[in-house]
Amino acid sequence: MMIGTKKAKAFENVHMQIGACGIWCGSCVVGNGTLRELTKNYRTIIETYGLVEWGPKDINFEEFLKGLNSIQEMPLCPGCHKGGGRDDCEMKTCTSQRHINDCSYCSDIKQCENIDILQHMRSGALKAGLFVKAEDADDRALIEKWTASLKNTWPHAILFDQV
Repeated sequence: MMIGTKKAKAFENVHMQIGACGIWCGSCVVGNGTLRELTKNYRTIIETYGLVEWGPKDINFEEFLKGLNSIQEMPLCPGCHKGGGRDDCEMKTCTSQRHINDCSYCSDIKQCENIDILQHMRSGALKAGLFVKAEDADDRALIEKWTASLKNTWPHAILFDQV
């Protein structure tokens, strides 16, 4: 896998993490650097093509560019196993207490007191195009499969160099 050197750092930081809830951090546009790359590319296009001068007049490009700057300044999420995610995440607390990596390893998942929030998080992640581990499986094999899929999926594909 070839990843552009400037783009690689954020993705490499999260690509091997599957969160306590089973969401793969490598597929998250906030943690893997995709959102920052997109906003940087939009800024470059707007400036290079001079859209401020000739683009649609109903767009306040000054405000739009401020918004892009705000997104650029957002801290990258390091993934929940490295201190990211919600501080009060029920799944992080539970998996930590049970000494398991994620909920797919839990033998009591059917009696889980957090099942509603877990299902809500997973379904929201799936709707957003993130990958979710729902059952005990080989993490490395899943991550390899998911990474190969990201290479061809918009917007994540922008992280990978086309050779």
